[in-house]
Amino acid sequence: MTTTTPDPAAAFKQQSAVKAASLVQSGMAVGLGTGSTAKFVVAELGRRIREEGLRITAIPTSIVTEKQAREEGIPLTTFGQQPELDLAIDGADEIEPRTLNLIKGLGGALLWEKIVAAAAAQFVVVADASKYVDHLGTRCPLPVEVIPFGWENAARKLGLLGAQVTPRRMRDGSFFLTDEKNLIMDCVFPAIMEPEDLSLALYGIVGVVEHGLFLHMATQTITAGPEGIRVITPQGSQTCL
Repeated sequence: MTTTTPDPAAAFKQQSAVKAASLVQSGMAVGLGTGSTAKFVVAELGRRIREEGLRITAIPTSIVTEKQAREEGIPLTTFGQQPELDLAIDGADEIEPRTLNLIKGLGGALLWEKIVAAAAAQFVVVADASKYVDHLGTRCPLPVEVIPFGWENAARKLGLLGAQVTPRRMRDGSFFLTDEKNLIMDCVFPAIMEPEDLSLALYGIVGVVEHGLFLHMATQTITAGPEGIRVITPQGSQTCL
């Protein structure tokens, strides 16, 4: 007989997701994130709708999340109907705890994720504790979304900023396409010490649609690890539960 070893990282992701989902109240319009931690948030909100009578509307940040939300019975809306959101909950690939600046986009949904986060009065980030870094760019590349036409020029200019640039590809060698049918350039920079300056430089490259630096957007982070749940706000307050 074979046994399955529990995945500690998945358990921590679920703990942070359930804690964040508890912030959602009836009547809210909610942004639903994308990724391995955000899927636990969507599942928990679906459970609360079925078992607790929670009443919300939601906007998903990807086609994948939209599918899960419909399966969970979460009512969906659009920005045409709901231009502002009360709360958005999403994951992150890196979190700088002293600033709450983030890198997002390894799942390829960074454009929709940033649109949703920017529309929310509160942007809550959920993750396992391994996502903390001293400086952004330490443990993962920075995803940059570019249009397909002329992507080679955009990649060259990204390289001039000091990045090692790799177009993201599928296992069969074809380009990874975002939900907007754009390409992702995975950019490995040295530790990003001046993220605001880099953000402006990235936006200055013609063909760049969006990048994975989420700066001064998170209103709190909720992470879980061996030492429990940790909540951090931009004001520097920390709570361990």
